[in-house]
Amino acid sequence: MGRYKGRGLRLEEGGVMGEVELGREHFQRIDETDDALFYQIPRLVTHIDEPACQALGDFYRATLPAGGDIIDLMSSCVSHIPEDVLYRSVTGLGMNVDELDANQRLTRRIVHDLNRTPDLPFEDASFDGCAIAVSVQYLVRPITVFAEIARVLRPIAPCIISFSNRMFPTKAVEVWRSSGDVDHARLVGHYFIEAGGFDEPECRDLSPDPRISDPLYVVVARRAAAEAAPGG
Repeated sequence: MGRYKGRGLRLEEGGVMGEVELGREHFQRIDETDDALFYQIPRLVTHIDEPACQALGDFYRATLPAGGDIIDLMSSCVSHIPEDVLYRSVTGLGMNVDELDANQRLTRRIVHDLNRTPDLPFEDASFDGCAIAVSVQYLVRPITVFAEIARVLRPIAPCIISFSNRMFPTKAVEVWRSSGDVDHARLVGHYFIEAGGFDEPECRDLSPDPRISDPLYVVVARRAAAEAAPGG
């Protein structure tokens, strides 16, 4: 994996804000065994509580274009995509076939390990929206994956990355484990910027009530219009 230059990225290290150049060590995990082994047992549960699930569904309802082709990356048994909105297709790409089969919101299911193969198995400009729900912390080559997302999205299509404070710590990358919510938002924004092909990312705090429910944040960016895209 190449080095990320960290352009515009400011993370808190040792209590001092400063520029951080991201390298291989920042994307190491406690558990570096094959991810297929970790995910071979289906986890048929949501990874955020019900108020946070509702908040994420509401944001999807307002942001993902009705009638479009949607891709749910790092999908599981629940997509949080609202049932009362009609989409042309909802493609789920995840690690466990049983979880994907249990997800009734999906119209297409693909088992695919993004850490092993970050290239997406889709043609250019195939989708009108993309979502990664509370899983971005597990990507070891996130900028490559985000560049692939830009490739498969149509112009002005939104990409929504959500996260909370929950994780499987042994599989989360070091830069995520060692930073907090604000820096997580900066980090995801950095992925969008370094990948290219997106408009300026925006962070939203969707936490229903952090005193009694899970916090929830999204960073959303739209695929650049065709004339502004690289090579366009």
